[in-house]
Amino acid sequence: MTVDLEATKERVLDAAEELYYGRGVQAVGMDAVRTASGVSLKRLYQLYPSKSALVEAYLRRRDARLLDGLARYVEAVPGPPEKRLARLSAVFDWLYEWFGEPDYRGCAFINSYGELGATTPEVAAAARAHKEAFRQYVTGLVAAAGLPAPLAAHLALLAEGAITTAAISGSPEPAREAREAARVLMDAARA
Repeated sequence: MTVDLEATKERVLDAAEELYYGRGVQAVGMDAVRTASGVSLKRLYQLYPSKSALVEAYLRRRDARLLDGLARYVEAVPGPPEKRLARLSAVFDWLYEWFGEPDYRGCAFINSYGELGATTPEVAAAARAHKEAFRQYVTGLVAAAGLPAPLAAHLALLAEGAITTAAISGSPEPAREAREAARVLMDAARA
């Protein structure tokens, strides 16, 4: 792939992400993405033959960026292996920062699934893959902390609930509340 083609794809995905996340997938047509990206409609359809293909590409890229950002944040927690519990708590600290962003509108995967998941298998698959990747990441942190494996599902569910509650409430506080609940679960698992 040439550098120009890659740059064009990035421009399209940047525009799609801003529009889809900000306004909703169904509210944004391909013409709006064309206008925002500065790419001709013909070129847009060459890159992404359908709206569902563009939505899927947007979600896949967002998945990689979110999970990478989370991992970098968590891995920056200093200290020896006994600090593994702090890394689990850091997941909720990362969520707090994300929820506090001015353009936070909840989970792009849940939002997209809610709009298109029943009718667009690619969107449903991208949402499921993201949720599973997040759960697997938490599973790795739980294992590294030497905690029982079933705890990972509980912590992932707390995070998912916090994501939705923060979007609805317009407050980052659900991350703090979920962090405290996670601490209770981790303490119980260690006992």
